[in-house]
Amino acid sequence: MSFELASCLLTLFVLAGIGTPIGYSILLASVVYLGLAGLDIALAGEKILQGFYGSAILLAVPLFIVAANIMNAGSITDRLLNFCVAAVGRFKGGLGHVNVVASLIFSGMSGSAVADAAGIGKIIISMMTKDGRYSRGYAAAITAASATIGPIIPPSIPMVLYALVSKASIGALFLAGILPGLIMGAVLMIMNGYLARKRGFALEEPVPLKALPRRTANAFPALLMPVILLYGIYGGVTTPTEAAAVAAFYALVLAILFYRALSLRGLFQVFIDSARSSASVGIVIGGAFILNFIVISEQIPQSISAMLEGAEISPIVFLLAVNVLILLLGCVLDATTIILVIVPLFIPTCKALGIDLVHFGVLVVVNSMIGLITPPYGILLFVINAVTGIPLREIIAEIWAFLAVLIAALMLMMLLPDLVLWLPRLFGYNG
Repeated sequence: MSFELASCLLTLFVLAGIGTPIGYSILLASVVYLGLAGLDIALAGEKILQGFYGSAILLAVPLFIVAANIMNAGSITDRLLNFCVAAVGRFKGGLGHVNVVASLIFSGMSGSAVADAAGIGKIIISMMTKDGRYSRGYAAAITAASATIGPIIPPSIPMVLYALVSKASIGALFLAGILPGLIMGAVLMIMNGYLARKRGFALEEPVPLKALPRRTANAFPALLMPVILLYGIYGGVTTPTEAAAVAAFYALVLAILFYRALSLRGLFQVFIDSARSSASVGIVIGGAFILNFIVISEQIPQSISAMLEGAEISPIVFLLAVNVLILLLGCVLDATTIILVIVPLFIPTCKALGIDLVHFGVLVVVNSMIGLITPPYGILLFVINAVTGIPLREIIAEIWAFLAVLIAALMLMMLLPDLVLWLPRLFGYNG
């Protein structure tokens, strides 16, 4: 490791350790490297501009953020929850199942775990804890765990970022996320059902079956969004970026014209919140562009590939090692940083070992999402704590069972790549 790179990493860790936002930490650390290496510091701005101008797919990120915020502000979340209560609320652990199914559906609109947790979290937790039917910690834990599904089922902001660094097909990644997302939902519901029976959670008053068609019709337009997205991309009608624009426009039409639940003042606030969220993601992406230039200059990917080739490591052992590393990093870093900064180091090795990049991408995103609920620094735990006021210790005490089944699902996806690649192959993907 060169002195310049060591100084860069030291600066990065020190700044992040004292609480500097990770995007600014990366930018400042990169500037330290450029200065010590005798390079023009203006190169940082050049790399950022080149990266953004050459990556039209990044436009999908703010557009998906806008779509999610419109969904949250336009009462669409309430309609989806009413539909979920009617569909699965009648079973043992009903509201826990409602929580998971609502996340499965909402994940087809937001593409963001934080948006899921903030959007439906407060509503469903208050439903679950009413009259003491579920403990506060349990309601918060299953909400955080189910929110991890958000970026797995398309649309997915982390998958857009992974496509940027790996050049993998975004359409294939979106399709590949559907079955893993359903598997994650299934294992969470199985665990919820087991705990509901073990702890004797009260049954909910079942919604009459005759009310189900009306609630379904009320939520149906919102349920169409993921279908429109996937048809647009795989039907050749739109590019992924154009599909994101269609998603945002469709959410706007639903909220303002169809449901009449969003005022102009509310829309203005949506745009402000979306701009702030997009800017924070953009700073991290800009820093990653410079950091990737440094990584390439130091020939780190080539060194890793040469080391692993010399060790004759098998693809399964490599995947297991990378997954353990990402799971540990997920305890302290957000998914955006992991995907943009850490994952590119392993792409050349994946190609050398014959690992499909779409399969690897889904594993990376699933693993990064599990990191969001891994104590002590899981971001979703803090989000739920912030929106509900439930103490972190209560949430952490209940999260372990759901964390265990999600890790088991991840291992299943790693060992059986056909589970991930079956749907993309069905639509013509050659991986």
